[in-house]
This record gives sequence, C-alpha cells and structure tokens, in this order.
Amino acid sequence: MPNSKKTRIKNFFKKSFRRLEGFLFFLKTFLSPRQFIYLACFLVGVSSALAVIALKTFAHSVYVFAQYIDSILHLPYSNSTLPIIGIVLTAWVVKKFLGGSIEKGTSQIMYAVAKKSGILPKKQMYAQIITSSLTVGMGGSAGLESPITITGAAFGSNFAQNYRLSYKDRTLLLACGVAAGIAAAFNAPIAGVLFAIEVVLMDVSITAFIPIMISSATGAIVSAILLKEDILLTFSRQIEFDYHNLPFYILLGVVSGFVSINYARTFRRIEHYFEKLKMGPMRKALFGACILAILIFFFPTLFGEGYSSIKMLSSMHPEQILDNTVLQNFKDNTWILLLFVGATMLIKVYATSITLGSGGNGGNFAPSLFVGSYLGFFVASFVNMFGYFKLPVSNFTMVGMAGILSGLFHAPLTAIFLIAEITSGYSLMIPLMLVSSISFAISKRYEPYSFDIKNLADKGDVFTDDRDKNILSGISVSRLIQSPIQTLTLQPSLDELVEKIAGYNQMLFPVVDEKNQLLGLVEFDEVKSFLFNSYKIKYTTIKDIMRPPKEIVAYDETAETLMEKFEKSKSDYLPVVKNNQVIGIISKNALLEAYREKLKSIIIE
Repeated sequence: MPNSKKTRIKNFFKKSFRRLEGFLFFLKTFLSPRQFIYLACFLVGVSSALAVIALKTFAHSVYVFAQYIDSILHLPYSNSTLPIIGIVLTAWVVKKFLGGSIEKGTSQIMYAVAKKSGILPKKQMYAQIITSSLTVGMGGSAGLESPITITGAAFGSNFAQNYRLSYKDRTLLLACGVAAGIAAAFNAPIAGVLFAIEVVLMDVSITAFIPIMISSATGAIVSAILLKEDILLTFSRQIEFDYHNLPFYILLGVVSGFVSINYARTFRRIEHYFEKLKMGPMRKALFGACILAILIFFFPTLFGEGYSSIKMLSSMHPEQILDNTVLQNFKDNTWILLLFVGATMLIKVYATSITLGSGGNGGNFAPSLFVGSYLGFFVASFVNMFGYFKLPVSNFTMVGMAGILSGLFHAPLTAIFLIAEITSGYSLMIPLMLVSSISFAISKRYEPYSFDIKNLADKGDVFTDDRDKNILSGISVSRLIQSPIQTLTLQPSLDELVEKIAGYNQMLFPVVDEKNQLLGLVEFDEVKSFLFNSYKIKYTTIKDIMRPPKEIVAYDETAETLMEKFEKSKSDYLPVVKNNQVIGIISKNALLEAYREKLKSIIIE
C-alpha cells in the first residue's frame, strides 16, 4: 500500500476518533453524571467484548490450524513447535516494544484499585491483546481470561481518565471492563458481574451493580452476536442432579480444595525458579518453551487453553483426547484413559507456570477450569470402574471446574454461576454450591489469599475482605512523614533543647549519634515540667530525660502495620527510619486524617 494511502487512512481514523471524543465531551455537559456513567459503562462493555472476540478468534484459528497440520502431515505432536515460536515472539515484543516488562495476572487490577487510584497505563489496552494472543494463541498452556480482564479494566480506567471522572467512577468503570470481559469470554453475564465484585472490588455498594450489569450484559450480547459458538466453552449434555450421588460430590469438593492448594503452591515455586534464573529474557523464553514443547509432545491436550479437550471429556466419547498421543492405540482401555487424564491434570500446573514464568503472557482462569474438569472426570470414572455405582461423568466433569475455580481464586459465587450459565441451565445448582463451598473453605483454611494476589497481599498492597484493611492499603505512609525535623545529640544542655522547642512546632525529638542513627527519644511532654525551673534546666542532661523508642516505623511501612504500632505503643508520635538513619516523625492524627479522607473518596454512591 502506498505511503500516501496509508497516511490518508491513518488521518481518517484520527479525525473520526477526535469527532467521537468531542461528541462524548458534549454529551457529558448535557447529561447528568449518573447518565454519563451509564453511557460510559455501555461503551466500555462494547470495547471489552471486541477485544475478547479478537483474542478468542485468533487463538481458536491457530488451534484449528495446528490440528490441520497434524491431519495433513500425519506427524503427531508437530504442534509442539508452535508454543516455542509463540513464547519467544512474546518475549521479543515485550523487550522491543513494551519497555522490557509487562504486568501479568488479575492482581495488577487489584493493585491499581488499592494503590494507584484505579489508574492503569494506556499500553494495557493493547499490550495484553498482542502478547497473550501470541502466547496462548500459538499453544502456550495458559488462559486468555486474565489478559481479557486487564484489557477491559484498562479500557474502563482510561475512559474515566480521559473524561476526567472521579476516583470512585474510575474504579467503577474499571470493574465494568472486567465484568464485560468475563461475560463476553463465556457468554455468562451473571458470572461477569460476580467476578468483578467478588474478585476485583470486594467492597462495593448496591448501586454499583447497575453500571456493572449494563457492561456485563453488553459484553455478553456483543459476544453472542459476533463470536462463533464453537469458540466458546459451552455444554449441552447433562443429567439431572441425583441426591444419591451427594457423598461423591462432597468427596469432589474436598479433593478440589487440596488440588487447588497444590496448584497454587506448585505454581509459585516454579514461577520463583524462573525469576531467579540468571538468563536474558530471550534465552529464558527459549529454555522454558522447549520444556513446554516436550510436555505437549507427550500430552497434546496441554496445547493452548484446552477448552476443546474439556468438551471431549464431557461428551459421549472422552477417549478422543488420546488421539495423536503415544497412547492412541489404547483408546479402548479405560484404565489407560483414566491414568492419562490424571497425569494431565497434575502436569497442567507445570505447563502453565513454565509458560508464564519463561516470558509468555496469559492467566490461570482457563487452566483452573481445565484442571477442574479433568479432576471431576477422574473422580467419577474411578468410582464407576468398580461397578458399584454409576455416576454421571459429564456432570462431575462440569462441577469439578467450579471446585478448582472456587478454591484457586477464592470466588465461589463466580464459580457457581459461571458453570451454571455455560451449561445452559441450573439443574446442577446444588452440587455446584456444595463443591464450590467445600473447596473454598479448605483452600481458604490453608491459603488465606487467592494465589493470584498472594504476593501483593503479603505486602499489604491489595484489597482483602476486611474493610479497614482495604482503606488502609490505599494510604501511602511516606506521604504522612513529617520531614525535615530537628534532632538532638547527647552533648547539648537542656537549655538548648528549650530553645529548639520554642522555635519549632515539633512534639517529638529523636536523639541521634554522629551517624544519625537513633539512640532514643525526647517528648515535649517530658520537657514541660522543666520549662519554669531554671535549676532543673541547668543540671539535667538530655540523657536523663531520653527514653528508648517503644516502636520504630520503617520508611516502607504499610498503613496497617503502622496503625498496629500506634495502638501497641500508645504513642501519638513515632520516629521514622530509613537505612538505619532517622528521616522524620509521623503522627497518629495524620494517619487517622488520611484514613478519614480515604474513606470519603472510596464510597461509591
């Protein structure tokens, strides 16, 4: 295409975008704030759904292409080479065009809400689409839902920034983007709403439901119109719930809880292993991708999201997942099939963590459904092997997905309604509720935080289900430090201290040595009794009135631990130390005032 034609097309889109932007600014002045939010959540929903369609269509097309190559060349496992290309390309794109790093996982959304006032960088509106389509679309063993939610959140956040909306509206539109993404990915609007509230916001008023529902419904409608049904994870075959199978659903819930714990801990170990590898990004990507290729060589269903194999397991012919494997000649052997399913279920976490740890981009939402379906199939099939019971394998395959999703993401409501929606009915509601709640309870007992946000939660950087912690997590302690301050040494006489007290509005005076390291504290209340007694002033030294600090605040302290130190010490002022040197003091009143202001700003009306 000639450069002049490219320039004309580029200018056309620029002008169209500016006109649309100007029209929306006009509508903002014409509409009430609430009406504009409704319009905004609709537009965010459409944008998120279009991103989902682009991602899903590309990933599905590559999967079909890989299967076509296998059928033409008759070379099983040839699709093992595609993930190597995809992960290496992803690492190259990140290095060359995205500043050498890209945020992964839904934890980045929670971090933006808790620490960055709901602000996500503009590059997240396209970076996730490009990198995850290369990784997962070309066979990386991860999911697209996490990149989808980050993209949707970025659309909502940047829309709010562009039209100068408040923090509470920015956070709300961010959640709208997340809801629309999940709704479009599964054609499950209720699950989209619940995921946004249960996982992202965690603390929201009832009035926020309406904008989130509008976005979620919009995303689902656009997806239903434009996305082919075979791309979506949907099921049509299921059997009504039989209460006689209740003990086995309880068993599935228990096993799901412990499998979720194992998945979370194994994933973190492998992720940390790749973080510590002293390799460049390209070499690390190639190293991890080659390991993944070997796994896919022996377990082809690890290729990509794995939704096609989930559908196979719930069908009348689950033995089809052995096609193009070293075990394809044993398709009629139910024990071989069962062992293959069990091994694939346990190995999936290695495939996913290697994909993401080596430099690929994706998420754990789809892998959790993959592991859950394989677990449900394994439990039901194993029981049926003994001939005493006849469990509905298809039902257990679907309910198992809810068990792992609930245990891994600590989102039981999302798990329940997602599976209910993609199975086109609510006949499995009782086992879904039972398995999800048991799995969640067990996982929560041993893993207090969702594995996707554990690292941030340990630092106090994300929201929890405790409202006070949510508010405190958004307060920056460094901004509350009173600095510079007057410090004392052991040499000056007390009358020099009195001069400093008179000249400075300071209630606490740290006593330091020649290296500015803390020796003790002198409080104004301790000095007041000496002010009108010249004898005491003359014969009392700094050392006489100095006391050891009850608590010391680190420069990078979290607001939550700072509040605990104030409560424990019963002090109104505490010294702040950085690199073993005193840099300032901090007051309890300043922290409480910041808490009050933060509380006012996060209330969603």
